[in-house]
Amino acid sequence: MSAVHSPPPTASSDRDSAPRIWHSPMWQLVVARLREFVREPEAVFWVCGFPVVMVVALGIAFRNKPVEQVTVDIVANGPSATAAAEALGKNERFVSRLLSPAEARTHLRTGKTDLVVAPLTPATTAADTPSPSTSGVAPRYRYEFDPTRPESVLARNAVDDALQRAAGRRDVAESENVELNEPGARYIDFLVPGLLGMSLMGGGLWGVGFVTVDMRIRKLLKRFLATPMRKSQFLAGIMVSRLLFMVPEVLILLVFSRYAFDVRNHGSFLDVAVLVVLGGFTFSGIGLLVASRANTIEAVSGLMNLVMLPMWMLSGIFFSSERFPDAVQPLIALLPLTPLIAMLRGVMLEGASLVGYGPQILQLLLYGVVTFALALRWFRWT
Repeated sequence: MSAVHSPPPTASSDRDSAPRIWHSPMWQLVVARLREFVREPEAVFWVCGFPVVMVVALGIAFRNKPVEQVTVDIVANGPSATAAAEALGKNERFVSRLLSPAEARTHLRTGKTDLVVAPLTPATTAADTPSPSTSGVAPRYRYEFDPTRPESVLARNAVDDALQRAAGRRDVAESENVELNEPGARYIDFLVPGLLGMSLMGGGLWGVGFVTVDMRIRKLLKRFLATPMRKSQFLAGIMVSRLLFMVPEVLILLVFSRYAFDVRNHGSFLDVAVLVVLGGFTFSGIGLLVASRANTIEAVSGLMNLVMLPMWMLSGIFFSSERFPDAVQPLIALLPLTPLIAMLRGVMLEGASLVGYGPQILQLLLYGVVTFALALRWFRWT
């Protein structure tokens, strides 16, 4: 009897028997989350579109613009009023009008002018010493303004300075002005790293915590419980999918701000990428911890707002956190968003290297590792 020989294994059978990491439950969950994200236009807008809308709105609101003109009403009571109007008319900053006293005061009361200038009867200069510029007399003015309106107070000081110079005043100390309008020194340059950090925080908390609780409410987690997927694989899959979502989100924000407002990165793009991944990891871990036991949308929303609100207010998204009193600075430094934004601004605005940010990097790593470990311990499927 001839021996029966089994056919040699084919290449396809070898591939089927070989372990495939991409077929693991964690990666299958990542692929499912990516597909779910792409199929939801609302989620795409809030992740990729909303930060751009914020950049546009705040960039336009705080754009560089010329100094606003000052409206001045001059009481028409003689040659002194005409001379004052001519002196102010030489400066494009001032818009002056000659009006009667009643009209001028009505305009001031109704907010139609910033300042009322009433020339008074000229008097001799101090010690009766003739002034070379005014033939022995100096002009006198009465300023009428609203002290509760900052623009009215600024108008009084600007007009007084212009009229004093027209009367021949000279500054004792010489000075020069340098206008700083170059990229990197504007508010929009300061703002973009803050919005980037805010986006990472919001995406980590809402994109991880909210999604996890929503899956628990829809009983999807209960179904995962019946699969070979382990708890660690599920949490890691949610975190990895969130990190992948960050790629288009960050690229769109940086590219748009670069070409729309000329916001430049003065540091290393690799350092920025490291900070983005680190921030995404940190806030994804916090989001998993927040959602580890919440059973309702109301519960997880309240917890996330409780976590996010202090960072919104204190971590320096829209203005420097150093404006707060020294007594609360240690508390502000403990918030995870504070070192992230500080490092992003240091790299993007100052061209700093991550080598000098060792303690801040360690702080964010500890936040991410500890919160993920606690979420893994306290997480429940139902």
